[in-house]
Amino acid sequence: MIRDILLLGNEKLYQVSEVITSDNIAKAKQVIDDLSDTMMEFRKTHGFGRAIAAPQIGESYRIVFMHLDGVSHHFINPIIEAVVDEKFLVWDDCMSFPSLEVLVERYKKIRVKYKNLQWEDCFVEYEGDLSELFQHEYDHLDGILAVQRAIDNKAFRMNMTKKGQ
Repeated sequence: MIRDILLLGNEKLYQVSEVITSDNIAKAKQVIDDLSDTMMEFRKTHGFGRAIAAPQIGESYRIVFMHLDGVSHHFINPIIEAVVDEKFLVWDDCMSFPSLEVLVERYKKIRVKYKNLQWEDCFVEYEGDLSELFQHEYDHLDGILAVQRAIDNKAFRMNMTKKGQ
């Protein structure tokens, strides 16, 4: 089901999400399906979007959905750790504030531990832009938005060139 994406200023975006338990897999599946439907519709309308977190559709659960190169990925209860201390600067955008970009600092390489829908432990490593992308979505699970990670008070710009703007 396509859901509304909560926009900057909505208090629900600042809440820490709940851990999914093994007996709540049906709810996790429903949230993942809604995240997929919602993100794909957003991409059609706005021309961008590779990942979305459950809090962005008002679901306070620790779930991230990504769609990269035609393949969907879901992450239940992800935990990230930096693989290297090296960081980089990147202009970050968000479906919750689609015309605003924020200059943030992110770890260059991370490792993600998570559960899948079969409740198996899984691991993946991301580097560069995918590392930044996952860190952005992970922040949503802790009620943190990119605007809170801005490197300074001048680290904002408007991008009105995206489709649908």
